[in-house]
Amino acid sequence: MARAPRIALVAGEASGDQLGGKLIRALRERYPDAACFGVGGRHMREAGFDTWWDRDELSVMGLFEVVRHLPRLLKLRKALLARLLEARPDVLIGIDAPDFNLGLERRVRAAGIRTVHYVSPTVWAWRSGRAATIGEAADLVLCLFPFEPDFYRDHGVNARYTGHPMADAIDDDPDPVAARAALGLPAGQGLVALLPGSRGSEVSRLAGPMLAAAQALTQRGRALRFVAGLADERTAALFRDAVHDAGDVECDIVVGRSLDVMAAADVVVCASGTAALECLLVNRPLVVVYRLAAATHWLAATFRLVKSRFISLPNLLADEALVPELIQEAASGPAIADAVASWLDDAESRERLRRRFSDIHLRLRRDAAASAAAAVADLLELPGE
Repeated sequence: MARAPRIALVAGEASGDQLGGKLIRALRERYPDAACFGVGGRHMREAGFDTWWDRDELSVMGLFEVVRHLPRLLKLRKALLARLLEARPDVLIGIDAPDFNLGLERRVRAAGIRTVHYVSPTVWAWRSGRAATIGEAADLVLCLFPFEPDFYRDHGVNARYTGHPMADAIDDDPDPVAARAALGLPAGQGLVALLPGSRGSEVSRLAGPMLAAAQALTQRGRALRFVAGLADERTAALFRDAVHDAGDVECDIVVGRSLDVMAAADVVVCASGTAALECLLVNRPLVVVYRLAAATHWLAATFRLVKSRFISLPNLLADEALVPELIQEAASGPAIADAVASWLDDAESRERLRRRFSDIHLRLRRDAAASAAAAVADLLELPGE
């Protein structure tokens, strides 16, 4: 491209703002005079972004919150669409937030503007029919996981693997002694980390079974310390209530430092989701647990909404059962305790897992921002229609 490109970006969440800031910096390595504008937050502004609307305007969590704010969000998207069509950027990059961005991308693409969707929705796990919808919205999908482009290719969608930014940021196998010292925990005792999720509903469903597992391990004569990593004070309060209800169990609670808690642990018990990926990157043995609301689980099972063999990212990335997954009623205190004890007692399995996790970490570490910028640049350099 002979002239400096004009790049629109739309990020509606904190994580998207962070991705956007790194992507803008990487794009400016290639195009120092690029104009970047749209919807974003502090990280994007610090990278030289012209904010039309702040990303907080889009940041709405929960079904009822979305319903309450829907008229405002639709009005914002209409105004944003009009401004984009007037500005005619060379490309629109929608960062995550698929419920908002995919509809916007589809309309912008129909007007002849190239579009990119950065961070693939988990259509490979469920609602795989949405892949075609994503293909209608985006000229290019940027994927954080190496198995995703093949899935999209099977659905006729142009997708490219960029690596995962968390793999760039997290050191493989950090020193557990240093992590314990940073948390004020003793170095000589076996330690099990409990991470029941970042949402209140997850904590409410998983705190009881995790604490029951701690009780079972203690009753079996295991000299272990238990530390729970919680995302914020709200979820920490829920977990404290669960500790109180459990009675005879001791568990330290640490707020906002989940990576340190994982790094300090000998074994981690965590909810399926981002924490399982973080645990892989920190390189600790883990047990993945998950419980859905009963009605949601019934619907998913009855209509076979979940398409993948595994629910946890470590197993999905390995395409094999590297770590135990305990789901619904299988996520009981005794079953969790058995899985934790298996890791503690089997040094050979722990070492084998450590090597596999290190290999996966290297596959995910691709300088994600630079890889994403290269993919966007390739799209920009294509001849116009």
